[in-house]
This record gives sequence, structure tokens and C-alpha cells, in this order.
Amino acid sequence: MTDIGKRALDEARRWIGTPYHHQGSKRGAGADCLGLLRGVWRALYGAEPQSIPVYTPDWSEPQRDEVLLRAAQLHLVPKKTSAAAEGDVILFRMRDGGIAKHLGVQGRLGSGHSFVHAYSGHGVVESPLTAPWARRIVARFAFPERT
Repeated sequence: MTDIGKRALDEARRWIGTPYHHQGSKRGAGADCLGLLRGVWRALYGAEPQSIPVYTPDWSEPQRDEVLLRAAQLHLVPKKTSAAAEGDVILFRMRDGGIAKHLGVQGRLGSGHSFVHAYSGHGVVESPLTAPWARRIVARFAFPERT
């Protein structure tokens, strides 16, 4: 694991137990999946890479607009989805044919592999990266060594 990956995963795990709150990004108070990633980014680099507009829970799905995928490609380092490392950002499609609209941070690798994410009804948790979740991965990214 790279130093930046270790730091990203350590920070994501500090958020575990934070309640789910749409558009939230405050550890301990509330976060959604993007808010969790925004918080990790702030811990790593000090400030967010861009301002975040107000967004709805459907994440631009009616327009079929890949907002999260484009933002990840702009600010993170693309990787092969098979090249997993702890601390990677994982982007998911929640349903076949849908846009990518869920994010997490890769946790453990190998048997018992996991990811940290903010999930509606559960808050920020570290979940097993089971086959149903793994099938939904559309892209994988590393945090940049510096911005």
C-alpha cells in the first residue's frame, strides 16, 4: 500500500459510525458517500479540489450524466479495476444500465476484502466487498501523491 493509500484508508476508517446524511460531509455529524470522500480529501490535502453543487439523491440519473465518473477522472489517478490497493477510491453502478453514483474506499484485500462507504440507512461502515458489490465496480482510482 502506498503512503497516500494508507493515509486515505486510515482517515476513511475514522469516519466509521458517522450517520448517513444526504449532502453531509462532517465526520461524526453526517455524510453521504461523496461527503465521506470529500472529508478524506480534505484530511489529505487541506481543501477540496472544487466546489460541490447541490445534488439530488438521483445523482443526475434522469439526464444519464456521469458526474461522479467525470469528477473522479479529473481529480484522481485512474487504475485498472483489477489492480486493487488499500485506500483506492472505488466507483459503483448501483444497477445495470445506471450511472455510477456510489463511492467507497478500498479496505482489506484478499480473503475478507472490504470497503468503507456511507450507505443510506447504515451511515459510514466498513462492509465486505462481496460478489454483488464487486460486480457493480465501474472504476477504480488512487488518490494523487500530491495536488
